[in-house]
Amino acid sequence: MHLYSRTDRAADAALVDGLALDDEQAAAAFVRRFQGPVFGLALSITRDPALAEDVSQEVFVRAWRAAASYDVRRASVLTWLLTITRNAAIDAVRMRRATPTEGEELEQILAETMRPPETEATALRNLERELAVRHLRELPPEQARAVVLAVIGGCTALEVSRHEGIPLGTAKTRIRTGLRRVRQQLKEVHRD
Repeated sequence: MHLYSRTDRAADAALVDGLALDDEQAAAAFVRRFQGPVFGLALSITRDPALAEDVSQEVFVRAWRAAASYDVRRASVLTWLLTITRNAAIDAVRMRRATPTEGEELEQILAETMRPPETEATALRNLERELAVRHLRELPPEQARAVVLAVIGGCTALEVSRHEGIPLGTAKTRIRTGLRRVRQQLKEVHRD
């Protein structure tokens, strides 16, 4: 399965190169091309449109600062940018609340993340996200839950340990092993 043609990836990488050189036209094209996926992921994590807008702005500033270090061999531009988005959104959510997501809301996040995509259009719009979720479903359920709690729920390993009723070391191992397996699967897809 090819997520993007090599030409699309090269064109995206050229925009990042332009961003690194402070090319205003490249920067504007970069934002136009990726603002939808960035805002969508930020909104799905923050669940607050105003906060998602702030996160999106921060993501593009972070991308501009890091553009010179982008390596097309490591990940597609979209994957790189969505990783920045995820981190920025989790940071924003953590700053807004003193305690991690708990109870019903956390279970809802788990259920939404682990269920199959609802429509073909949603799957196409969020292709890379859905690919990662599919790889999550291939993990043993306890690893998948730990990864979802840590990555999407924004929980620390200690919080995962408490939520799942497992020792801290076990929570860390599940998170680390699950993330490693998903990353390896994604690398194999990108090599094709």
